[in-house]
Amino acid sequence: MAKMPPVDQLKSRPLGRVLIKMGKLTREEVHKALQVQKESPKAVPLGQVLINLGKITEHDLSLAQAFQMGMPYINLKDIDIAEEIIHRISAQMAMTYRVLPVEYDQASNTLTIAVDSADNFRATDDLRTLLGFNVKAMITEPESLEAALGRYYNTESESINDLIGELADDDLLSEFQDRGESLDLNELRELADSNPVKKLLNLVLLQAIRDKASDIHFEPFEDEFKMRYRIDGVLYEMVPPPRHIAVALASRIKVMANLDIAERRMPQDGRIPLQVQGQPVDLRVSVLPTLFGESVVLRVLDRSQVQLDIERLGMREHDIETFRWLINKPNGIVIVTGPTGSGKTTTLYSAMNELNTIDRKLITTEDPVEYDIDGIIQVQIRPEIGLTFARCLRSILRQDPDIVLVGEIRDLETAEIAVQASLTGHLVFSTLHTNDAPSAIARLLDLGLESFLVTATLEGIVGQRLVRKICTNCKTAFQPTEEVLMELELTPEMTAGREFYFGKGCDYCNNTGYRGRLGIYEIMRLDDELREDIMNHASTNVLREKSLRKGMKTLRDSGIAAIFDGLTSIEEVVKETVMDEV
Repeated sequence: MAKMPPVDQLKSRPLGRVLIKMGKLTREEVHKALQVQKESPKAVPLGQVLINLGKITEHDLSLAQAFQMGMPYINLKDIDIAEEIIHRISAQMAMTYRVLPVEYDQASNTLTIAVDSADNFRATDDLRTLLGFNVKAMITEPESLEAALGRYYNTESESINDLIGELADDDLLSEFQDRGESLDLNELRELADSNPVKKLLNLVLLQAIRDKASDIHFEPFEDEFKMRYRIDGVLYEMVPPPRHIAVALASRIKVMANLDIAERRMPQDGRIPLQVQGQPVDLRVSVLPTLFGESVVLRVLDRSQVQLDIERLGMREHDIETFRWLINKPNGIVIVTGPTGSGKTTTLYSAMNELNTIDRKLITTEDPVEYDIDGIIQVQIRPEIGLTFARCLRSILRQDPDIVLVGEIRDLETAEIAVQASLTGHLVFSTLHTNDAPSAIARLLDLGLESFLVTATLEGIVGQRLVRKICTNCKTAFQPTEEVLMELELTPEMTAGREFYFGKGCDYCNNTGYRGRLGIYEIMRLDDELREDIMNHASTNVLREKSLRKGMKTLRDSGIAAIFDGLTSIEEVVKETVMDEV
């Protein structure tokens, strides 16, 4: 590549001028491209016009954009990087973020990295959060970076097991063993900045995100320290690190989440925003003091893994039609019910996402706001300062919304305001914790809501569960025994000609036989007859029976349909729906 002009000659300059300075274009070619851009019926960026004309490559454009941002160029072929600098970033982190450490300045704690794309500038923020360095980025060619990563990291296949062994032998960390509450602030800072602790935590976080874990648990006990992942609703234990690094890991997480590392007696909550492989990942941090130290749980909110699309929730065609009919009502209340972790929020977000058009105003009040959606106003509940669902909902109604989402109806006050919102022409979505759809009516009445208000506003209830999907890589057909079928009250006649599957277990699914989850649903639509029954205080069983006669499919029916489609296993459906049959 030709020698680049000084970066201050390129920073903030127009793209055409930068490309001329780089020797990629002449003035005439830039003017011609600008003319083509002007005559184009649609707005097309100049860079794309030049690529379409065959004047520059995607990489030329990436370099030019980096120079515009003030990133200097580095030729990796001409330099040798010292081993101690390479070890500032672990192999897995270098490969995940596609970065190479090239210089380190001790005085300013500044690490200079090479990247191959101007779009990867977010990696600097993540490395600053994860490693605690000031980070400066330089731009290079993709093939040079690829070769350098292979050259410097080819022998390093660092694993969590290796790092745990390293931590067990670390003299600095061993000094703090059994010190408990006697650690002062400077010592806590020293522990949080320990390089092996940083490396272990970063490796655990990256592996959890790669394995699509929803939660990471760090749990101190009297004689051991456990690390566990929750994947597809099930907890798996990792190799336990030495007991004495519990304080160091908790302190490191607190530093990353901007929490008070000196406070070890009170619970704390925070968040760590990351950008992993170009995807935004939010880590919600919860620190809880226990008998043997601080228990830390990180909730992984990976927006790239959440499909906010009604078609992809797992509903049957009939259920999708019913659900769409409900969410397109001009007013009324639609409730989604199920236990914690059953996917209620994702179902409601999918509904809001579909209704999110320019002619509607949508406002949510949540605890916490899990995923931010463009075009929707989202409010975080903060009970500690008096900002409850009820208080927030009152203010929301003065913001002229069309559709309102209330994270959860927890008390009579919230239920009454939701009813008033519905009666004044708003469509209200919310959640409840009940075993199935018909039980939600009894729950609303138990809160103290009058039956005439329930019948006047409630349009429908969606009951749901999440079941694990059989891994597509190791999916195997088998013939279940009569005893197994009887668990779902299926007879051999009902299953004649049907194929059943299970997952044998493979590397793709971590030998669990499952990968991913899907929802199973029951949707109860209220009509005049059911409303009359509610007014007459009919029991939940009566309401359930009438809904079934009117065509409602139970959670178990939905689960059996997913089994017949080869999506999930008999064990999963039995586990998630066994309590629903009465």
